[in-house]
Amino acid sequence: MPIFQIQEQRLLSISQSNFHREKELQSLIEKNLRSVFNCRFVATEFSTGVVHAGRIDTLALSEDHNPVIIEYKKVESSELINQSLYYLHWLRDHQGDFEVAVHKALGVNAQIDWSDIRVICIAPNFKKYDLLAVQVMGANIELWKYRLFENATLHLEEVFQKSITTMQGMSDGAKNPVMVAAGKKAALARKTGVYTFEGHLKGKSLRIRDLVLSVQEFVMNLDPAMEEVPKKHYVAYKISQNIVCVEVRTQRLLLFLKVDPKSVTPLPKHVRDVSDIGHSGTGDLEISIANEDELEAARPYIERAYHRVGG
Repeated sequence: MPIFQIQEQRLLSISQSNFHREKELQSLIEKNLRSVFNCRFVATEFSTGVVHAGRIDTLALSEDHNPVIIEYKKVESSELINQSLYYLHWLRDHQGDFEVAVHKALGVNAQIDWSDIRVICIAPNFKKYDLLAVQVMGANIELWKYRLFENATLHLEEVFQKSITTMQGMSDGAKNPVMVAAGKKAALARKTGVYTFEGHLKGKSLRIRDLVLSVQEFVMNLDPAMEEVPKKHYVAYKISQNIVCVEVRTQRLLLFLKVDPKSVTPLPKHVRDVSDIGHSGTGDLEISIANEDELEAARPYIERAYHRVGG
C-alpha cells in the first residue's frame, strides 16, 4: 500500500527508498529499541566465539526480561531466517555468555527470564517459502517487514507472529521430514519453563474466570496482530511491545496499561499510578477490576494503551 502526503486536498504519493548499508538500519533500530520494541540494548555484533564464528547483530532484553535476538537484511534473503535459527539454538546453549553481557550493559541486578527467547527478523520482504518454513518448524521467530520512504518515514509491519499456527491441512506424508524434526526440537525446547493461559485460571472462581475471558476477548479483538503471551505472574497482550498485562488474583484482576498516569486526571476509582511502586506487569497505570461494570469502565483505557503503543 503506498503512502500519500495530503497537500491542499491532493494526495501526493511518497516514493520508497532504502538504506545504503544494512548497518544504517541496524543502528537506527538499536538507538530506538525502547520506542519500537520496548527492549533494553545489550550488545551489537555479539561474537559467538571462534568455534561458531558468527556475530549476532543485536542482543537486547525485553520488557518481560526475556533475551532478544534481532537480525537484519536490507534485501530479501532466506539466509536471515537460517542465521536467526542458528543463533537461537546457540543462545540456549550459552546462557552464561548472555548473562555476562546483560550484567555488563545493564548492571548486576538486571533480571533474566529464560522461559522464552524473542527472535526478531527485519527485512524489506520475505519469500512465501520462508513464511511456510517458519510456520512448519514452529520456530520462536517474529518476521517484520520494513519500508523506508523518501520523506524519512519508516514503516514496520509484523508479517508472522511467533505464536505458532499449525499446518492442520497438511498430511503427515506431505511434511518435509527435516522440517518436522526441527519443529519437534523447537517445540521440546519451548516446553521448559513455559507458562500457560489456563495456568492463570487454575483454582479461580467462575466469576474471575469469566472476567479474564472477557478481557481476553476484548483485547484480542483490538487488532488481528495482537498476541497473548502468558508469563509467570501475568498474561501479556502485545504487538511490538506489551499493551496490557493482566494479573489474575483471587478476588479481582489487576490490569497494567501502557498509559501515562499523569494524562489521567483525576484518577478514577480503582485506578492508580504505580510508576513508583513495584509491580509484576509492565505499564504504569493499574486498574483493579472485580466485576463487569468495572471492566466496562476500563475499556477506554485499554484502547488508549493500544493506540499509544502504535496500534
